[in-house]
Amino acid sequence: MQYNSNPNNFKNPFQSFLMAGFECADQQNAFGERVDLIKLTGHDRFINEDYKRLTEIGITTIREGIRWSFVEKSPFVYDWSQVEEIIINSKNNGIQVIWDICHFGFPDDLTPLHPMFARRFSHLCSAFVSKYRSLVPDGELIVTPINEVSFLSWLGGDAKGTSPYCVNQGWEVKYMLMKAYIEGIEMMKEVDSSIKIMTTEPLVNIISSNSSDSISILEANEKHQEQFQVLEILTGKLCPELRGKPEYLDFIGVNFYNDNQWTFPEHQFIPWNETPPSPHWRSLSSLIEDVFTKYGRPIVLSETSIPEDDRVDWIKMITKECLSILDSGLPFYGCCIYPIIDRPDWDFPTVWHHSGLWDINDSQTLEREIHGGSLNELQKLIAIKI
Repeated sequence: MQYNSNPNNFKNPFQSFLMAGFECADQQNAFGERVDLIKLTGHDRFINEDYKRLTEIGITTIREGIRWSFVEKSPFVYDWSQVEEIIINSKNNGIQVIWDICHFGFPDDLTPLHPMFARRFSHLCSAFVSKYRSLVPDGELIVTPINEVSFLSWLGGDAKGTSPYCVNQGWEVKYMLMKAYIEGIEMMKEVDSSIKIMTTEPLVNIISSNSSDSISILEANEKHQEQFQVLEILTGKLCPELRGKPEYLDFIGVNFYNDNQWTFPEHQFIPWNETPPSPHWRSLSSLIEDVFTKYGRPIVLSETSIPEDDRVDWIKMITKECLSILDSGLPFYGCCIYPIIDRPDWDFPTVWHHSGLWDINDSQTLEREIHGGSLNELQKLIAIKI
């Protein structure tokens, strides 16, 4: 299928096609412990060196988070010191930042179900844009208000994996997160009407485990379509009382991992690397085509990676899919390796995932070691010129 990607309709604002995401989660984990992955990975200490590593291999667009729990330790009182470090070091290295206001984490005194959550968040958004524009008065500002609302509402609302540690409250958590999301956009646009919004939601495929049962197929499809609720609310098609608008959706970021496809209702993961290939696994390109057909917005693969020994094969597959999408003419603006630097597990921080482009094999020195096989496979994406 060929798409009309007329440059008069879409303009790519990103500096590099291959992007890097720095793990910036600061949430409370399943045990109620605050996790600060920027600190655990040493990115706060090695930020300039980390940026230099990227520019040396040709990556100049990144995702970073401000860490709400660090910035706002007291209500409406903000500490922008580490945000300023990101701004200064990114400017010095010629790097463009896509900003997460809330990745996974809230201040200690807030949960999404708190009546002041949306107000606190929207004021944080406004204060961030004011701070950013005081240091960078010109140029594009691209913001993700809340990362992976779909996943976060399930993790905290249904699985008790983070605040507010609920079960059967996923929709309520999602509703309140989207209320904050939209009010945050409204407040940011009051400060700077030119800001652009990039959503970053999981891209999933859910199918029935019984292809001969029409009821099961319908139920699985209903679950599959739930992944679009965030975009439907943001554009005002769902829950219009939250004041969503189509113009609040500038770029669609999709987060795609090896466990993003499963059967319903058993939740059995569909294997991505079987020989011969599983007939139930859907290609990244076909799923992205569906999203573009539905919303007609430029798309970024905003997160992808896999742990340990499968990295080379996964990146080879992702590279092939990205090139296929580009060949189709669809406005596909980037692929972000997330995390770019190795990270520890949220719940068991002594366990490192080894899913980045740089590994950390010593948790004391936090020395970065390039994963050569991954780098070799990424050369085709690095070579793509915007």
